[in-house]
Amino acid sequence: MSTPLVLRTAADLRAAVAEALAAAGGTGRDGVQPPALGLVPTMGALHHGHRALVEAARAENDVVVASVFVNPLQFDDEDDLRRYPRTLEADVELLGDAGADLVFAPSEAEVYPDGPPLVRVSAGELGARYEGASRPGHFDGVLTVVAKLLHYAQPARPARYRAYFGQKDAQQLALIRRMAADLNFPADIVGVPVVRAADGLAESSRNVFLDPEHRRAATVLSRALFALQHRVSAGAPPDLAAAVALVKTEALVELDYFDIVDPQTLQPLPAGSGPLRKPALALLAARIGSVRLIDNLPLAPAAGEGP
Repeated sequence: MSTPLVLRTAADLRAAVAEALAAAGGTGRDGVQPPALGLVPTMGALHHGHRALVEAARAENDVVVASVFVNPLQFDDEDDLRRYPRTLEADVELLGDAGADLVFAPSEAEVYPDGPPLVRVSAGELGARYEGASRPGHFDGVLTVVAKLLHYAQPARPARYRAYFGQKDAQQLALIRRMAADLNFPADIVGVPVVRAADGLAESSRNVFLDPEHRRAATVLSRALFALQHRVSAGAPPDLAAAVALVKTEALVELDYFDIVDPQTLQPLPAGSGPLRKPALALLAARIGSVRLIDNLPLAPAAGEGP
């Protein structure tokens, strides 16, 4: 395990990125193409899911940068923002163990020197449904800070540039991909599959707030998703009603939404349209006690069921 260099300002980050890429030489690990930089944005309170992001970046890039910044723009509840865990020392240790070279841990004043920004990136209609409906303005805050982080870490010299995000936040990933495409960011956006605990629960920084009884109840979310996936992979039409009914067998779980959507547009698939003909995504959100959790699972057509 190496100890990554911790940087507090954007200027220091740019200088460190330039130095690290220069040390990588004129070509990257393959000896042919320019060196590659991988960026892993996080809000800290890191877990195995974040480790998977860094490990994916480490496997594909010469230099890996991880950011740790609790972004106030994406919180609609001051209490939620206040109680979000700040564990920088432990986060830096995990990031170093996973292979990060540099950690960007700026203050709020560094990222927003004039206070909350007057101009923000809009998530548009794609950000208004599902998580956006439950948390108005949330995705505008996410996209605004991701845009800033992509600018901060962007290599000044010729280099390949990739940014890594977890598939667990499926709507966020879809929006970041659209932002990068629509606004011509020079970075490839890489999605990394959901990491799950042994009981099936998707890894989340919010899981620490679940007591044992609520933790047990929360596992119904992944059980419902996998039951739906198993049915679809066997060639049967997706039975969303049965999956919803399974979740509702847990009295401690209050379901917010459960839907099957197009992975890129997040438009719901028509009900009763028979077996899947193209890849889809099942996604849900639920509240267990005071904790709100999200999860999702890709759905693939059975062999021979494609278009």
